[in-house]
Amino acid sequence: MTDTPEFSLSRRFAATPCLLWSAYTEPERLRLWWGPKGFTWVRGSLDLRPGGAFLYGMTAPGGDFTMWGKWTFREIIAPTPSSPGVLSFVVSFTDPDGTPIRHPMSPTWPLELLSTVSFVADNGATRLDNTAVPVNATAEEEATFAAGLEGMRQGWGGTLDQLDDYLARAQAA
Repeated sequence: MTDTPEFSLSRRFAATPCLLWSAYTEPERLRLWWGPKGFTWVRGSLDLRPGGAFLYGMTAPGGDFTMWGKWTFREIIAPTPSSPGVLSFVVSFTDPDGTPIRHPMSPTWPLELLSTVSFVADNGATRLDNTAVPVNATAEEEATFAAGLEGMRQGWGGTLDQLDDYLARAQAA
């Protein structure tokens, strides 16, 4: 492939950038919404600093398997009233100890993706902009990623639905 494929998704949330940032950066909040719909949180740890990681495990519906993943943080800029927040991290599937492994259901999926999430104030709400691109991927891995963009959009849609539900509960409390 000549152009690296990019995943991109934006969504507006009825919450402040600070609350949305907390949902992404505080483990006790993150565990309440992160992951595919129907998965059960097993374990998670968060070391929020450049070079630090968010390591998590989730069990699939029916308990058939546990999926592990990791975000290794590159850039962490909390939102302020005058500027958006940014989280940039390398995403990988891992074993329970955090060692990167192949996607459990797609052996040609890229080992690493660079994900960037921006938290942009938007008239009393927040627009979340999310992008992801393969890192050091082969042409075959990039093709697999490009073919999976619609599936990613659907999966992220479900995850962000859970985030929306969590934010509504957090604001009602």
